[in-house]
Amino acid sequence: MGSRGAAAAAALSRASRIRSKLQSALEATVLEVDDVSNQHAGHAAVRGSSDKETHFNVKIVSPKFEGQSLVKRHRIVYDLLADELQSGLHALSIVAKTPRETKPAQ
Repeated sequence: MGSRGAAAAAALSRASRIRSKLQSALEATVLEVDDVSNQHAGHAAVRGSSDKETHFNVKIVSPKFEGQSLVKRHRIVYDLLADELQSGLHALSIVAKTPRETKPAQ
């Protein structure tokens, strides 16, 4: 990504970048990205930080999780968001399911 592309990406909110990365890589049928940073504003790990987008809840349903253990699914998400985790994302709560796991039991 050139400097122009990097500048454009930096202008997006962290939530938008998370959503974009997960959607494009995992072809999610459901993707919810909730910024819950305001609930953690006083925590020691983020106190004094200028970054306001530090804590997120992510719910993702993807056919690419089929046949993957829960641990592997979380690793996939963490790997996709590695640069966010290196640049201020402090905590991520993940719910990762396959489309089949979201269908009601019959």
